[in-house]
Amino acid sequence: QVQLVESGGGLVQAGGSLRLSCAASGRTFSNYAMGWFRQAPGKEREFVAAINWSSTSKDYAFSVRGRFTISRDNAKNTVYLQMNSVKPEDTAVYYCAAADQGGSPYYIPRRAYEYGYWGQGTQVTVSS
Repeated sequence: QVQLVESGGGLVQAGGSLRLSCAASGRTFSNYAMGWFRQAPGKEREFVAAINWSSTSKDYAFSVRGRFTISRDNAKNTVYLQMNSVKPEDTAVYYCAAADQGGSPYYIPRRAYEYGYWGQGTQVTVSS
């Protein structure tokens, strides 16, 4: 079982930076791929970024590529999302999620249904 808690959200000006954290508990954390998703009002939850359990594979949504960086520290049971050059359209509730890698250590889940564990989310608001 994996428990996830996001933090680091808040209000930031366009062009600024913000770092989100997701603290995880559970003895099998290192065996999970981790992902970040976001959901804006009136929109469906969308993929933002993901990382495999060994940090050797990463993927990003086209809209954030080059601006956001996902990383993890398994010793601290924490995954991060560094958000740089933020835009007003980045405003959303950000969720972290965990997916069991199973026998595919290089596979990067990109769909919400592939993740079995979710945090409660943290609000990010970007002002223009």
